[in-house]
Formats: sequence, C-alpha cells, structure tokens
Amino acid sequence: MRPASMGLQAIHRALCGMLAALALAAHAQSDPLRDRLRELLQRQRPAAPVPQPVQPVQPAQPAAPPLFQPAAGDPAAEAPIRIPPVGRVPVEDEVRLGRQVAGNLLGVAPLVRDDRVQAYVNLVGRWIALHSDRPELKWTFGVIESRDINAFAAPGGYIFVTRGLYARLRDESELAGVLAHEIAHVQERHHLKVVQKSQAVDLGARLLRQRAGDAGSPVQRLIGSGAEIMARGLDKDAEFEADRVGVVLAARAGYDPWGLPSVLQDLATVGAKDSAVGLLFKTHPHPDERLLRLAESIGSRLDGLAGPTLPPGRLVPLPP
Repeated sequence: MRPASMGLQAIHRALCGMLAALALAAHAQSDPLRDRLRELLQRQRPAAPVPQPVQPVQPAQPAAPPLFQPAAGDPAAEAPIRIPPVGRVPVEDEVRLGRQVAGNLLGVAPLVRDDRVQAYVNLVGRWIALHSDRPELKWTFGVIESRDINAFAAPGGYIFVTRGLYARLRDESELAGVLAHEIAHVQERHHLKVVQKSQAVDLGARLLRQRAGDAGSPVQRLIGSGAEIMARGLDKDAEFEADRVGVVLAARAGYDPWGLPSVLQDLATVGAKDSAVGLLFKTHPHPDERLLRLAESIGSRLDGLAGPTLPPGRLVPLPP
C-alpha cells in the first residue's frame, strides 16, 4: 500500500502545482491595459545628454504603478485639484489634471499595441523635453489608435500623436517637429490658461475647492471625456507661439529645425473636406497660415542650422 499511497500523493502534488500555475497565469492577464502601460510608458528620462539625438533603443522596464491610475489609497489621488482662476497653477495639480485627462482619452482611443513604436516616441520626445524650460516634468508620450491626423498635449507633460498623423511622417526630424510643437504647449501652459479663463473656472475659488470627484464640480466638467481639454481650440496666437518655440526646441535637441515646417507643408495638401483633418482644421489655423507666420517670425535666422545627418527616412514603422 505504501507505493500506491506515494503515487497518489505525487499525482495530488502535480495537480495542485498545475492549478497554481493556471491561477497565476489568469492573474497575470487580469489587467492587460495596466500591464501594457507599465511596460510602454515608464517615467524615466535619458540618463545623460548626448551631442545628437539618442538612438531608438528599448528603455529599461523597472516596475512601476499604473501610469494613469492613481494607486488606491494614495492621499494625492483623493485631494482636490486646485485650479485658481488667476496666477500660477501648482505643478502637482497641473500633473494630476493632465493625468486624469490622459487616462480618460486612452479610454476612448487606446495606445497602439506596439512596444517598439511607443518606446521610440518616448525616447525622442523626452530627449527634446530635456531641452525645454520644463525638463523636470515626467514627460509621457504615446501613439494612439485614431485615423484622424492630429496630436494632443495635456497639462503636466502628457502628449499623444494619432496613428493617422504618425503614418504621414517621413522621418525622425518630422516626428521631432510635431512633438516639439506639443511640448511647447505644455511649456507655455497654454491649455491651463484656457482652463483658467473658462466660464466654469470663473465660477469662483469656492467651487474649485470642491473635490474633482464630484461630477458637478467645474474641474470635473472640464476634464470631460479627456479629449476636450486637449482638443479645445487655442487661440491662433498660442498655436503660432507653439510653432515658433517648437522649431527652437527641435534645433536645441540637435534636430533639423525644418521638421515641423515640412509636416505643415504636407498637411496643407490634405483637402479641407477630408474627415481625417476635420478636428485639426477646426482647432488650428490652416497650415498655410502657420507657415507664413513662421516665415515672418524666423525668416532666414535658422538657415545655417541643420541637425545631425540621420539615415534617410529613419522612423520606426507602425504595425498594420
């Protein structure tokens, strides 16, 4: 009886091991979006500046909490978001507002499921952001699933490019120009100024002190679906300023400063009735006007500048 008993015990242990392995596998797959955000969008910046744009290598993947979901019980997640109607917005509130907006946007338009593309865009974007006036922000970049041709910036350093726009880019200098334009919006706090001027924020500091979790509070209404703040039309002067500053930031980072003008020239060829540019043309001046203003403000001052010679067409391709 002893050999038979030992055989049954061995079978029992094997079955228990298989059940435990299946349970662990099911737990590991319980939240793919959380795991993917952890893998793709780490909050690290390049370790040290280099004389030319860094190579698109896969960054390290240290363990980190979900990027757009505050940890349960985090006191900062429970605190109200304070957006004063005038004056400087505290950085922590700007970042928390941007994180909520970005998280809501990703609920509508998720990240493109390609680790290489996401790591590459983060690497290029963070390198340029290091040359901005706000390098201390934990900048986060992503390519989202949308056939529209557009890019968005949220307060606190959250920047997204649509699949539709990324697919039209021809090389890394054009990507750098697009990201630099959006970085300029965050650097100059353009969207925060829109929020501060809005009628909801002007209701008064008493309402703004209410918890952002209150669905009736002005801040929560401004967060909306996530796309409202980022797609909200800025005035033309803000867009022209972001173009000028973006060209300078790209040049500072070692890229060809004419990457953004090249993108604008391409966008000018898209028909105004094309649905892919419907939102872009509603919230931005026409590319021809932007090019004219860039020419007036910059003139020939950047003619002598050129970024490092990059391999022709260097750009990580999108998945099908």
